[in-house]
Amino acid sequence: MICPECGKLIGVGEEKCPFCGAWRPGLYGWTPALQRLFGHRLDLITLIVGTCIALYITSLVLDPSSIFQFGGLFSFLSPGQRALYQLGMTGGVAWQQGWWWTVLTAIYLHGGLLHIFFNVMWIRNLGPAVTQAYGPARAFVLFSIAGAAGFVLSNVLTHSPSIGASGSIFGLLAALIVYGRKRGGTAMTMQLWQWAIIMFAMGFVMSGVNNFAHLGGFAGGWVTAESMRFSEKRESRGVQLFALALLALTAGGFVMSFVKVTGILLAH
Repeated sequence: MICPECGKLIGVGEEKCPFCGAWRPGLYGWTPALQRLFGHRLDLITLIVGTCIALYITSLVLDPSSIFQFGGLFSFLSPGQRALYQLGMTGGVAWQQGWWWTVLTAIYLHGGLLHIFFNVMWIRNLGPAVTQAYGPARAFVLFSIAGAAGFVLSNVLTHSPSIGASGSIFGLLAALIVYGRKRGGTAMTMQLWQWAIIMFAMGFVMSGVNNFAHLGGFAGGWVTAESMRFSEKRESRGVQLFALALLALTAGGFVMSFVKVTGILLAH
């Protein structure tokens, strides 16, 4: 196998890497599987987009009556609040109840057809570049932490229910700006700053936009990207395990939200 720390070829059963001294580089046989998952098999953007679309459809199915409610263009095909809480909406009651995991699950929920369309478009535009620059594991960590940071700031300052991947999208923008600065890509960095400023400005013009989540997501993405050693092509085992842990927390969060909200509904 390849040592996840120094990239040298070593035996999978080595207790210690003879080149860099990394302890248990094979992680008891699991490291090769992690390297295959993040190196060749994980299509991060397809995973994120597919999850957003699947959960959007599920939110409509859980509350079909919301499909026939029309309160304007941006609320077209808007899921009901009960269904969104069941799937992991953050803020409001969820934050009051201490459901901390919703800062991760709410990233993948959307409040209408146009909402998910624009967010998916930005994810597909920015995601591949971040994945190429940082690697899939680090890109997922960036996406998750940025989105969570945005919702934490929003929940602390507004206490309002909130959903959407826009905080994570601002985090991806920040990560690319950090990458461009460190790589000397002035033209790319300027273009990204223009996009970020325009998107921030649109948030103040359009109604129902969570600007605190945007700000927190941008800051979260920036700080996380600054802490990453993206100059190293190979992602470390620690980063891969952290990405898997975030993935497991998010998946478990959907289950916990559904169980808790459904239990409350049945009790009443």
